[in-house]
Amino acid sequence: MPFLFPYLQVFKAADVPIEWEEHYVAKEIDPRTQSFLTWESLESVRRNKVGLKGPMATPIGKGHRSLNLTLRKELNLYANVRPCFSLPGYKTRYDDVDLVTIRENTEGEYSGLEHQVVRGVVESLKIITRQASLRVAEYAFQYAKTRGRERVSAIHKANIMQKTDGLFLKCCREVAEKYPEVKYEEVVIDNCCMMV
Repeated sequence: MPFLFPYLQVFKAADVPIEWEEHYVAKEIDPRTQSFLTWESLESVRRNKVGLKGPMATPIGKGHRSLNLTLRKELNLYANVRPCFSLPGYKTRYDDVDLVTIRENTEGEYSGLEHQVVRGVVESLKIITRQASLRVAEYAFQYAKTRGRERVSAIHKANIMQKTDGLFLKCCREVAEKYPEVKYEEVVIDNCCMMV
């Protein structure tokens, strides 16, 4: 845990009574997880309900299954919450930035389902389900409601991916009806990127 050592020192200095269980990535792929993340480390997080994880590299374009993807799938970490806000006293290009991105973490491009059809042709499956779309939309609206946020924006590519992102939008609209106090809008991802 060399990378995490400075963080552990903070807990120690604050005299926080934590009993640590240390787990390392394996030297060989664990057949139960299909990655270098061991089954024992997953069971430790399940049992303790919390984990402190350092960075885990994934080879790009080849190699083993992503350790982060394994964690997301095995522990059902479906909502990736990324706040972005201005800090008082720091001058940046834009003032008063305050937004939160909540991304579905287990489906879509994160399904991790790829294969080579024939030499020189690969295929990646974008899986979208009603259940996962409703779940992440519910999370986003609950997040907005409990934190006093005014709006939820569904970012999508339904203009091109009509079936997959279309299902996602239908689910977002359905959940939005339960939260009339939160404004709901839909933005094509290309436009969203230009605005951000």
